[in-house]
Amino acid sequence: MIKEQEYKKRRERLLKKLSNDSLGVIFSAEPATRSHDTHHPYRQDSNFYYLCGFKEDSAALLFLKSKGKTKTLLFVHKKDKTIELWTGERLGVKEAKKIFLVDEVCAIDDLEKKLKGYIKGKKNIYFESSSKKSSVKKVSKLTKDIKIKHDIVPLVQKMRLIKSAAEIEMIKESINITAKAHHRAITMDKRGKYEYQLQAEIEHEFKVNAAYSDAYTSIVACGNNANTLHYIKNDKPLADGELILIDAGCEHNYYASDITRTIPVNGSYSKAQKELYDLVLNTQLRIISMIKPLVKRSHLQETAEKLLTKGMVELGILKGDYKKLIKENKHKKYYPHGIGHWMGIDVHDPAPYKDAKEREIALQKGMVLTIEPGLYIDKNDKSVPKKYRGIGIRIEDDILVTKDGCENLSHHIVKTVDEIESLSFKF
Repeated sequence: MIKEQEYKKRRERLLKKLSNDSLGVIFSAEPATRSHDTHHPYRQDSNFYYLCGFKEDSAALLFLKSKGKTKTLLFVHKKDKTIELWTGERLGVKEAKKIFLVDEVCAIDDLEKKLKGYIKGKKNIYFESSSKKSSVKKVSKLTKDIKIKHDIVPLVQKMRLIKSAAEIEMIKESINITAKAHHRAITMDKRGKYEYQLQAEIEHEFKVNAAYSDAYTSIVACGNNANTLHYIKNDKPLADGELILIDAGCEHNYYASDITRTIPVNGSYSKAQKELYDLVLNTQLRIISMIKPLVKRSHLQETAEKLLTKGMVELGILKGDYKKLIKENKHKKYYPHGIGHWMGIDVHDPAPYKDAKEREIALQKGMVLTIEPGLYIDKNDKSVPKKYRGIGIRIEDDILVTKDGCENLSHHIVKTVDEIESLSFKF
């Protein structure tokens, strides 16, 4: 778990980024309506959680900086027996004071009054300027006389780019649960089953291992369905002789995992499936081997495109010189997405990819990113040899950048053809 002292240090780092004579505020997430008067399970705003670890709604963090002195206030919902009867116990002001290492804990009902007092003499306001939260709109009106306005969100997102030792351990815990889910999917007897039944097995494994939820809607795409990148219907039968692309990861204690494996329904890869699979796998292994500090993601992307395009030429999927094909973007028909993304509290962690001068940010120790090359060949693409049509393959792992290279945090999830076939239920 993240200790309170680490949250305090994060807030102190943020305060250092604020200009003098400034006020900053960031709010908790608002409950999301599912339909009419029912709600989705509550999930805290990621930036708010990163700064304090508080999981309840109706909360705010207030940052004050003036003449070199700083102060942080946490506003929480007061105890209310009537509300708690329906939605569960709240921590309340008194208990929050015992836990959170802030200068002051107040009731959220007092926020407006406190703000009016603290606004005086402030030249800068930092808030979630692009947010649609109702609380943000109120703050915007209250602070309309402050001339200089800043978006606080990019400051927090930049901080999230480098993961602490505690965060890395949390991510590893999430990945370990996800590993069990993928191995369960591989070993399961899939005869007569549907995609949603396999999805249920995966997400069952998340829940029984105490994962808060899936980190994103699981993709269980059999056959040509895998050629829809964000396929989430998961309602088709698992057909003998087809591959299943499974992109699924859990969220455990607010930290995500993001893993993709592509496995055979009947436990064995055909020759054509194996040829495509090994091309994607060898590309992924090569890209992972390149990861170290100062390397740029664009270089990883370019290398992946080069390797996949050369391989597709060798297999007869594309025809011509691979350099010319890449220049003309012909390869993007079969590999249309990026090599990976940042990962952390969010599965697509919104940390920046470029600095303030629009220069690409190179990899640094402590960054966590996914590496996920893929190939997607539609069943109706008659320009491709028939044996490859209808096959979609992606292989994805979660990688930590270390001092001298990298660590594949999900290395224990099987992914070679031999490993998967050895573990699979065959029929």
